[in-house]
Amino acid sequence: MRIVSLCPSNTELIAYLKCEHLLVAIDDYSDWPQSIGDLPRLGPDLSINMDAVEEAKPDLVLASLSVPGMERNIEQLKKRKLPYVVYNPNSLEDIRQNLQDLGQRLNIETKAAELLKRYDQFLSTYKGIANQIDEKATVYWEWWPKPVFTPGKANWLTEISELAGGENIFADHKEANVQSDWEEVLKRNPLHVCLAWVGVQTNKVNPTILHKRPNWSDMSAIKEHRVYVLEEWLYCRPSPRLLLGLKKLAPLLHPDTFPAFDGKDPLLPLL
Repeated sequence: MRIVSLCPSNTELIAYLKCEHLLVAIDDYSDWPQSIGDLPRLGPDLSINMDAVEEAKPDLVLASLSVPGMERNIEQLKKRKLPYVVYNPNSLEDIRQNLQDLGQRLNIETKAAELLKRYDQFLSTYKGIANQIDEKATVYWEWWPKPVFTPGKANWLTEISELAGGENIFADHKEANVQSDWEEVLKRNPLHVCLAWVGVQTNKVNPTILHKRPNWSDMSAIKEHRVYVLEEWLYCRPSPRLLLGLKKLAPLLHPDTFPAFDGKDPLLPLL
């Protein structure tokens, strides 16, 4: 079977199912696992070279609607009559369903079931710990600094926050993506600030810039040095790697409650 992936999260779905050997081409931003490094590239996820997709003669194209503008890819796939599936997850359950669906399409239901069992067990463990925490740690997630973009209730990071014993300060906004401003964030006065800028490497994010924002030096998170620069690929992509992100976040919010972060992916030992 020949598979083409048009975004990193879909490439990662394939990798967790241990089927990356089926990939024949991927988008420019797919960067995990290392084994995909030499695959032909199709361009950025919003500017996919559809001629190259067609030339790859795929049996299945893994498309997405997770970023505005990706619908143009779907239109081209339809026009060219290429076989495709569209994944557009906003929650951990959606990601689970995508894994299950892809496992069925690849005829590896048993392998997928083993992975999903590990997925469920890990989330159940962290939910159990989080439910024992009386005082939730308020968290501000920053996807982009100006204008401010941050996840709302419908986004997976609200779930990740809760499973880590926290509370997303913008969870009162029902949408997945919220545009706000520095004044509103300051007003909500989070205990923790997580900087995960979309498309930006962690070494390019300078947390000291927060002190230059009006009155932000008075914010609890900044006064108590609870500002974290986190990996975009562990928090901003709707893939199973979010569980590794959860494993890293939880002890930052509650170091005396959750296991220390060991860097090991909770899903990979099973595979």
